[in-house]
Amino acid sequence: MIGWTLRRDLGLFFPFAGGANGGGGAGAALPVIFFVAVAMLYPFAVGPDAATLARTGGGVVWIAALLAAILPLDRLVTRDIELGHFDQLRLRGMSEEAMMAVRMLAHWLSFGPPLILAAFPAAALLQLDGPTLHLVLIGLLAGTPGLAAIGLIIAALTASLRSGAALSGLLLIPLALPILIFGAGALARQDEASLGFVAAISLGLVALAPFAAGAAIRAVR
Repeated sequence: MIGWTLRRDLGLFFPFAGGANGGGGAGAALPVIFFVAVAMLYPFAVGPDAATLARTGGGVVWIAALLAAILPLDRLVTRDIELGHFDQLRLRGMSEEAMMAVRMLAHWLSFGPPLILAAFPAAALLQLDGPTLHLVLIGLLAGTPGLAAIGLIIAALTASLRSGAALSGLLLIPLALPILIFGAGALARQDEASLGFVAAISLGLVALAPFAAGAAIRAVR
């Protein structure tokens, strides 16, 4: 059941995963496109000075990652609530917490690994050196699961609201600030140990998200 659910949830983002919703996977590329677009446009905004780009580019990568994580929130849970998909899974004996854990994993797979891969061309555009790119990659690997967890919680809490999609983005930004602060701070200090705080925050959020989102889904139903 969990394997089928994960495959179906991945189909919400990736068309080749064979999701039942079909067509929703086209939006999986949007976070990566947005991420790379920010890296392309930033040098035009601040100028081509290599020192300036190297000093500020790492922080721009984190901001771009945070904003890119907002894009998939509108399709995380709302449509499946309307279609009764979660009710069907509950009748088959799957708990809301398990449903949300699988959905969180699918959500992270849809934007986390692609953003990590997109960090390589972004680093070239922003003229980041090797050690800085190393910190960016480790930080994204540690921080994107936390962003996915926050996004799932917010999407579940706002699913019943008419303007839930717009509100989700407004709520995610302040809640994700600790991850952003420690992630960007590690780049400013060139301190890999600081990323341990990012990993700890993400781990706590990943553990909390299925229960918080599951409770929100039960309240909506």
